[in-house]
Amino acid sequence: MAAAERQYRIAITPHGKGLRVHVAGQSGIDTTLAYWREIAGAARERKAVSLLLVDELVGTPLGEDDWLRVVTGLQGEGLERLRIAHVKPLGLQQVEFCEIFARDAGIEARVFENEALADIWLKYGER
Repeated sequence: MAAAERQYRIAITPHGKGLRVHVAGQSGIDTTLAYWREIAGAARERKAVSLLLVDELVGTPLGEDDWLRVVTGLQGEGLERLRIAHVKPLGLQQVEFCEIFARDAGIEARVFENEALADIWLKYGER
């Protein structure tokens, strides 16, 4: 996805032994795949072990089939090396499917509505 076509904004910063990522913009399958690939690249580069993702995308939420496509489309990107807390402060929508499919793919992930609770889960469960 070219930068001019990008439907999201992303900020990636160090956070404990990993990364904190804030993503905002328009929801969509292409957006989701693109920002997860950016995250995976940053995690590999920085040798991160955890990820606190604050996802404030708006619009039509991804459905079950979309989340399956996202998880299968990201296999081999290194996400299985991360402990992932995916925070949806604007409401969970259907992101629980992402958690289910991620676990099936060997990715340790949980979904939260509250960033503070997600951060506690990351800190007390870090490898």
